[in-house]
Amino acid sequence: MKKIGVMLSGCGVFDGAEIHEATLTLLAINKQGAQAVCMAPDMMFDVVDHFNQKPAGEQRNVLVESARIARGDILNTKDLNTSDIDALILPGGFGAAKNLSNFAVKGADATVHPEVQRILDEMIASKKPIGAICIAPATVAKALGQYQVKVTIGNDTDTAQAIEGTGAKHIQCPVHDICIDDVNNIITTPAYMLGPGIKDVAVGIDKLVTEVIQRA
Repeated sequence: MKKIGVMLSGCGVFDGAEIHEATLTLLAINKQGAQAVCMAPDMMFDVVDHFNQKPAGEQRNVLVESARIARGDILNTKDLNTSDIDALILPGGFGAAKNLSNFAVKGADATVHPEVQRILDEMIASKKPIGAICIAPATVAKALGQYQVKVTIGNDTDTAQAIEGTGAKHIQCPVHDICIDDVNNIITTPAYMLGPGIKDVAVGIDKLVTEVIQRA
């Protein structure tokens, strides 16, 4: 059975992993007959109140919050050996650009969490497929821009320009489709960067997961 790493970044669209995108990813992996291996970095983050979308004035732990989505079955990224997975997928949500990297704040000048960088470096070095959803391709672009990777976040001009500032190439893509970088084995889809709803997002995520698993 193929093992597909799923890198989470918390729990909730405004400060962690986008729950719809993460759940749709896990569902698609299961439907394809593969096994999801969830992971997240052990780090603190600033909480956003998802009711009023304002800072909550508290901090939580990315790994602990991600465990909610993974139903407790989750690894600390530092404990992941990439030889144990066949592919990697990063769901979106602002945590993918605030916790896995600080792209949301620094743009092209961002830094990537060291364990996230290690995992992405090892995956591309071993030519294993990487999938990224919504804003997560921005973190992949920053981590792997030296490879001139091709990614999509849909059609947001400012974010696309920041991505290209990393050395990556941005490709416009509709929500129901995927962007494939054959050279670097990277597959991306816009998801909630475009929306408008869960059924629309699901189409692109299903295509991404199918492509990633076929390449694994």
